[in-house]
Amino acid sequence: MLRLYDIKLYLKLNKLNFSKINNMKKFGLTILIAVLGSGLAFGARGVTRNSYADTTVVENHREVNFESKPLISSALSSAGETDFEVAAAAVTPAVVYIRVTYSTKDVGDQGQSGDMFGQRMRPRGPQMASGSGVIISPDGYIVTNNHVVEKADKIEITTNDHRNFIAKVIGTDPNTDLALIKIDAANLPVVKLGNSDDVKVGEWVLAVGNPFNLTSTVTAGIVSAKGRGIGIISGQQDQDQQESPFGQMPVSHREPTLNTGIESFIQTDAAINPGNSGGALVNTKGELIGINSAIASHTGSYEGYGFAIPINLAEKVLNDIEKYGAVRRGYVGVTYKELNQDAADALHIGNTVGLYVDQVGAGSGAEKAGLQHGDIITKVNGKMLYESSDLQEPVARLQPGDSIDLTVLRGNEVKNISVTLTADVGNLRQSTASNISTGNLYNKLGASFEPLTADQKSEFNTKSGVIVTAVQPGLLFDTVQIPVGSVITSINKQAVNNTDDISSVITNLKNGNLIISGYYPDGTKFNNVFQQQADQ
Repeated sequence: MLRLYDIKLYLKLNKLNFSKINNMKKFGLTILIAVLGSGLAFGARGVTRNSYADTTVVENHREVNFESKPLISSALSSAGETDFEVAAAAVTPAVVYIRVTYSTKDVGDQGQSGDMFGQRMRPRGPQMASGSGVIISPDGYIVTNNHVVEKADKIEITTNDHRNFIAKVIGTDPNTDLALIKIDAANLPVVKLGNSDDVKVGEWVLAVGNPFNLTSTVTAGIVSAKGRGIGIISGQQDQDQQESPFGQMPVSHREPTLNTGIESFIQTDAAINPGNSGGALVNTKGELIGINSAIASHTGSYEGYGFAIPINLAEKVLNDIEKYGAVRRGYVGVTYKELNQDAADALHIGNTVGLYVDQVGAGSGAEKAGLQHGDIITKVNGKMLYESSDLQEPVARLQPGDSIDLTVLRGNEVKNISVTLTADVGNLRQSTASNISTGNLYNKLGASFEPLTADQKSEFNTKSGVIVTAVQPGLLFDTVQIPVGSVITSINKQAVNNTDDISSVITNLKNGNLIISGYYPDGTKFNNVFQQQADQ
């Protein structure tokens, strides 16, 4: 017979067992539901993916980019495949190590100019520097930079297969920083020339050279930009920010002559360092598209900005040197200002893109073609023009007697002008001053004038005045930012109607004070006061 506590214990144990069973049932049911649910979910996901895969955002983008709108094959014509091994193997044998020796006197003359890339040590006695070069013909012609071999007493070449030669200079072109040298050899490996016009921003490139005496070094990067002008060849870095007492002025550029540079660099972020100068910049097909020439750096070593001379420009220069011993260069015959918002504001014109013509050389192709001061060149051979390099490079590829087509904005009128290039820029000062009736007046003010017509007086709502027809860069009117097309109504509060009136006023200055009043070309009134020496 069970005792009461036994019965209670029995019931309690059974209750626990039933609870466990019920909990296990619930747990099992939960697992079963979860399994079935996940199965249904995976099944539904599969159905959804199969049914709606074409409508997802990512795949729609892929479809648009690669099926509906495939990439244009011509856009990849310069880049080739992204296979650096093939290109490196094709180019490296034709890139040479250059070691140059200078006398102590020559090193002192050129200071650190070789540090544009070339390495320079400083032991006692003769000094040495190093750089790179590219073999462009089997019989030993090599292209390098002018600054690598300039003033060198001895040029030693070491080829990739460790043969040594002494090179002679065939010719140099400081304007492009190119030099053509030659060694006595045969059956040398060469680099195939590419087409730098086909190079696209963003495509892969290789830089091959000898940085820091590390021969046959290959680095990879992309083309960061094209048509770069950095002012390094002519030593004009940062000249676009020249200051005057009257604030920032747009700087006037002239076409390259013996002392100025032609810059239209290919910019790359491939690692380039001292010693790479004169080396090869190639696309991934192993084609030569540029000659490495400069870096932008605060330290003198690689910081991500390298610059190469486009091979299409280099080819013309090198061919001239080989054929004539020097470069035969054609000129348009102008000086100009690069337009941007600041320059347009200073000139009081509405155009912010193009080249503003400052001077036209007497006897130049520009003068014969009818180009005038104040014209704005907007296109070269039908291509939009944004900076000086856009004009310099196509002109630099041509010879005297060749022609180039310019699109010019004159006032509100668009003109297409074909300019035949001449062998020099002409007489720029004479051309600008050709319509000046008083030479002394031009020397004092740096401007020429013509009486206002009745229509012009009506337009500017004035009874007196002269219109500015030319401005000499660097002289008074240029400094105080009075551009061509401005109207001068009075000087020192005396009305002026012709050059005789102006000459009379400025030859009788009191205390050197000069007050010029009038209107800018856009109709804005001005009243400039400054000091001018009476005996200038």
